[in-house]
Amino acid sequence: MGRPQSEIEHGKKLSQYGAELIWGWGTPAGRVRAQRRAGLIARGAGLGEGIRALEIGCGTGLFTELFAQTGAHITAVDISPDLLKEARQRGLPSARVEFVEKPFEECDVDGPFDAVIGSSILHHLDLDASLPRILSLLKPGGRMSFAEPNMLNPQIAVQKNIPWLKERLGDSPDETAFARFTLGRQLKACGFDCISIIPFDWLHPLTPERFIKAVSAMGRFLEATPLVREFAGSLSIRCMKPA
Repeated sequence: MGRPQSEIEHGKKLSQYGAELIWGWGTPAGRVRAQRRAGLIARGAGLGEGIRALEIGCGTGLFTELFAQTGAHITAVDISPDLLKEARQRGLPSARVEFVEKPFEECDVDGPFDAVIGSSILHHLDLDASLPRILSLLKPGGRMSFAEPNMLNPQIAVQKNIPWLKERLGDSPDETAFARFTLGRQLKACGFDCISIIPFDWLHPLTPERFIKAVSAMGRFLEATPLVREFAGSLSIRCMKPA
């Protein structure tokens, strides 16, 4: 089974068992994480009125809804019909959000875009093919902004590299995670400019609600601590297409 068909089958399974719960966005801590993550992605992309953005791998539309609140027009694509069905049920305004069932590689007819964005989707893709495609979909000076899992985080490293555990925790067979310096070199080699990859996120989705504020405060401290910050759970990835 090829990667696209594998992801379609994975989307069907996620939809059947509750995608947002499997991803960890449905808990109290998960909702706090989602809000913060969406804000980081939106700021990195410069989302706002008059901005046209392509969201890759929109899934259930959880982040699409948060991105749309900036006033930007979002073309949200996914290859999973099951997850897109859930996304469309959110009833987001059609003047601001368009859900499209197709691979993002086929979105050149809809571009170019001011921004290409996404949450936890690049690690599902073949970067050697995907990064040049993202670059081609951007206007000169356009921005790419993503949040992705950090391979240096111990839990992520174990989860992404042990096949039976990947399946048990709801991962697809092909997904991985990134080390920021390696990814930075890939982005530079592809032709991106103004590259920034910053580790963040120490709040686990299973954190009890009464501890969220305390853990979040400690997390901000750890994110500012050299060396320790490298082991955070996620990476905020921002770069630009040269003007």
